[in-house]
Amino acid sequence: MLIGQSWKRIFLYRQACDLRRSFDRLSGMVREQLEQDPLSGDLFVFINRRRTMLKALYWDNDGYALWQKRLERGCFPLPQGEHIELARLELMHVLEGVRVNGIKRLSRYQQPATVTKL
Repeated sequence: MLIGQSWKRIFLYRQACDLRRSFDRLSGMVREQLEQDPLSGDLFVFINRRRTMLKALYWDNDGYALWQKRLERGCFPLPQGEHIELARLELMHVLEGVRVNGIKRLSRYQQPATVTKL
C-alpha cells in the first residue's frame, strides 16, 4: 500500500502531467522540474490535467517503483498554496478525495537535525 511506506519527503508536481510517461521520463521531470534526486528515497506525485489520474514514483532500494490510481468519478483535490512538499496526511487527503480548508495542525516534537563534524 502506498501510504504505509516510509519516505523521507513527499513532493507534488503541481502542473498537469502526461501520465503516459513512465519511469525514465518521470524521473527526468523530477531532476529537471522539481530539482530533486529521484534516487533519494522521496515520493514524487504527478496528476493529469483533469485530475482524474495520479502516479507516484519512488526508488525502492534496487529500482524505481510506480504506483497509479484512476478515478471513475470525481477528481483529486489539490492542497491549497504553492508548496510542492506534502505531509503524509495531505497525501492521504488527496488520495481519499478530502478537500481540507482551515485545519490547523498542532505542534509536535521533532527530533533536532544532527550536525556532522568533519
